Amino acid sequence: MTKPDEHVDVLIIGAGLSGVGAAYHLQAAFPERTYTILEARDTIGGTWDLFRYPGVRSDSDMNTLGYRFRPWTQAKAIADGASILRYIRDTATEAGIDRHIRFGHRVVRAEWSSADARWTVEAVHDGETVRLSARFLYACSGYYRYEAGHTPHFPGVERFRGTVVHPQHWPDDLDHTGKDVVVIGSGATAVTLVPAMAERAARVTMLQRSPTYIIALPSEDAIAGALRRLLGDRRAYPITRWKNVVVSTLFYRLSRRRPRVVRSIIRRATARLLPPGYDVDTHFKPRYQPWDQRLCVAPDGDLFAAIRDGRASVVTDRIEEFTETGLRLASGTELAADIVVTATGLRLQALGGVRLTVDGRDVALPETMAYKGMMLSGVPNLAFTIGYTNASWTLKADLVSEYVVRLLRHMDAHGYDRCVPANDDPTVAERPLLDFQAGYVLRAIDEFPKAGSRPPWQLGMSYAHDLLKLRHGRVDDGTLRFSSRSAARETVPMTDTNTDGTTP
Repeated sequence: MTKPDEHVDVLIIGAGLSGVGAAYHLQAAFPERTYTILEARDTIGGTWDLFRYPGVRSDSDMNTLGYRFRPWTQAKAIADGASILRYIRDTATEAGIDRHIRFGHRVVRAEWSSADARWTVEAVHDGETVRLSARFLYACSGYYRYEAGHTPHFPGVERFRGTVVHPQHWPDDLDHTGKDVVVIGSGATAVTLVPAMAERAARVTMLQRSPTYIIALPSEDAIAGALRRLLGDRRAYPITRWKNVVVSTLFYRLSRRRPRVVRSIIRRATARLLPPGYDVDTHFKPRYQPWDQRLCVAPDGDLFAAIRDGRASVVTDRIEEFTETGLRLASGTELAADIVVTATGLRLQALGGVRLTVDGRDVALPETMAYKGMMLSGVPNLAFTIGYTNASWTLKADLVSEYVVRLLRHMDAHGYDRCVPANDDPTVAERPLLDFQAGYVLRAIDEFPKAGSRPPWQLGMSYAHDLLKLRHGRVDDGTLRFSSRSAARETVPMTDTNTDGTTP
């Protein structure tokens, strides 16, 4: 392989929410070390820049989706996409992280050499191959495939005279004012789109095959606002953050242990928000249990308000075919449409599609096992971030970054330049990495690394447990194997300075 153009201590893939957070933790802990972020797109923000459909927002509260080290100070806890994007970019700018990002660099291959104890990474930039080497590789590219979302084949779609659009590729010039809109889907994207488009459309119909759990939550956290006024932003933030972690964790555990109770609670709350006599069980009674899939959030009950006002409706049926003017359903009903939005899901991609090689051998991701949900068996000096499916992504991303800092400090303190998880216990059985029944997960889970039947080969879904394990647990736990080359180290020792460490 051609000699790399540049060497850095840590190479981060992705300049989205996770990548910016990872860079902050690294440079705060190791100000003398070098790092670079390679970002395939031309701007900071990742998913929050990619999705630009009407009403795009988070379905997690920003007191937990925000970074541990940077308080969220706006009134709205369930924030719009533009505000979240600005928060990420402001974080990068204020910390000087933006100066370490190389935009338009799509990483396609990474090759580990044990002889050199380093990764050589290939990225494509303006059609040319760029090579960098790094001591440690940190993949923060999430797991969405940015090139295309999931759109099933619909019979007759080619004869439809209107506009068909997937939310992942929303046209800047699409005007839905006064139009009849059909949104196919019932997940978080559809639940966001319907009330947002109903503000200007003539009529919006959410067409679903089966219902989803939808809960109404206030867009503003009254307790958080009171605490900010009383204590100030920085002191109020950790209290609000922990309050929301505890509440969401208790609700999740109740959902798993007493699903009938939670189903009943959600149904009663939904019925109160809908018009009298509304057929709740047809349109808002899912077949599955709460948290088999992620719950959708309607901030301030906006979806239900649009239904009450007659600006939106829900139809539960199957599509027979597209017609020239809309859709014909299995029941024989025809829905007129000028615009059809296929909010039919996302496609997943492990490690951003990067091809890994270790000492000349290609790594087949499904044949690896994920150590603590963040490293790969048999793959040295690599970490990746996958957030929670039952809580805010950043809660986990922050903990993974803290663990990477601890790992690098441990290696430096003992003169190691190589660490690799080793699964040599034949009694550990394979499990899917994500134990989650959402369609977008099930369609791609076989392409991902495996989890194991017991720790440390599991992707934790409890913030409290992960906090103890990742922030305070032993680094040298017998599963991670450390080694060093006999040759002298080529880089200076890491400076062991503290991060600000102010909030949980």
